[in-house]
Amino acid sequence: MTVTYSSKVANATFFSFHRLLLRWKGSIYKLLYREFILFVLLYTTLSLVYRLVLYDDQKRLFEKLSMYCDKYAEQIPVTFVLGFYVTLVVNRWWNQFVNLPWPDRLMFHISSCVKGKDEYGRLLRRTLVRYVNLTSLLIFRSVSTAVCKRFPTMEHVVEAGFMTPEERKVFENIRSPHLKYWIPVVWFSNLASKARQEGRIQDSIDLQNILNEMNLFRTWCATLFGYDWVGIPLVYTQVVTLAVYTFFFACLIGRQFLDPARKYAGHELDLYVPVFTLLQFFFYSGWLKVAEQLINPFGEDDDDFEANWIIDRNLQVSLLAVDEMHMNLPHMTKDMYWNDSEARPPYTLAAADYCIPSFLGSTTDMGDSRQRQQDPIFALRQESVIQRVFLLPLVSSRCW
Repeated sequence: MTVTYSSKVANATFFSFHRLLLRWKGSIYKLLYREFILFVLLYTTLSLVYRLVLYDDQKRLFEKLSMYCDKYAEQIPVTFVLGFYVTLVVNRWWNQFVNLPWPDRLMFHISSCVKGKDEYGRLLRRTLVRYVNLTSLLIFRSVSTAVCKRFPTMEHVVEAGFMTPEERKVFENIRSPHLKYWIPVVWFSNLASKARQEGRIQDSIDLQNILNEMNLFRTWCATLFGYDWVGIPLVYTQVVTLAVYTFFFACLIGRQFLDPARKYAGHELDLYVPVFTLLQFFFYSGWLKVAEQLINPFGEDDDDFEANWIIDRNLQVSLLAVDEMHMNLPHMTKDMYWNDSEARPPYTLAAADYCIPSFLGSTTDMGDSRQRQQDPIFALRQESVIQRVFLLPLVSSRCW
């Protein structure tokens, strides 16, 4: 389920963002705590072995190995590789959200252009919009694990009402080795052309607009299928993962606190707990975990897209738009500003501070007191113009 917190950060107040750090669902703590605990246990084990188990000769060898790992671990370009990878994944994630198929534009065209309040007209509009939703359902079944669990077979699609038994037979009789999400698009196009021939769509331009919107909808579906087919190259994902894990494997040895009596450079203190190493692990590994979670937003992670909710919402609103709301208009009445030449909606007391004068340009205040003192005639003219043009509209603004 997508974790929404927009209302919590609507205003930048004191500790407004800090309160988000205490949330668990969808947080970095929930995503990373297993790896973090494992890293702490391994580091603690090595530290105890160095301090309590090894002999002096073995300690000297471990100290040389620790300084060697610490020196060369910094040569792994973790920041560069990981930063570019996360940027690529986030852009890909957002583009997939932008291309989610929404039937709203199509249902508006169908509701307004496919005429007829009789039973056949109603059947025609509902069938057209059902084909639209069936197309998106077939795509979501192929890319989303949650939708595939909900509709594992075409029998479940028929039982859910997206397809009739007769349509299923036609669908299954069409032999194609490819994903057949395009079949309802063909049905939609042919049915829309038939409606034009029967006069249910009264203008060819309306038919063209409907087909153009359906083609746009099909493009969104094809884009999602393309993202599922062609992912980020596996070699890049492997390089980033190996770079992060190798870096922190080296840190397990290289960031150990060595005996201060040996006077190694940088090891004058023995703090036992590597605070900044743990923070570095938290940030870098958290960065990698974010990429792992967003690389496929159609799974079942906390921040993945709610594909099942999208299917339910699209079917419900599209059927309402083309059936119950078809030519069902409220009675037209005169608005409250019918005889008001300056319509100014009122403000409540809670919103009174938002009642501000209009912005008139950054140069309106250039006639300051210094200029008026230097040119009295100009000042009198300027005050007169400002009073006539700028101040009078503001006096008429009203607030509750």
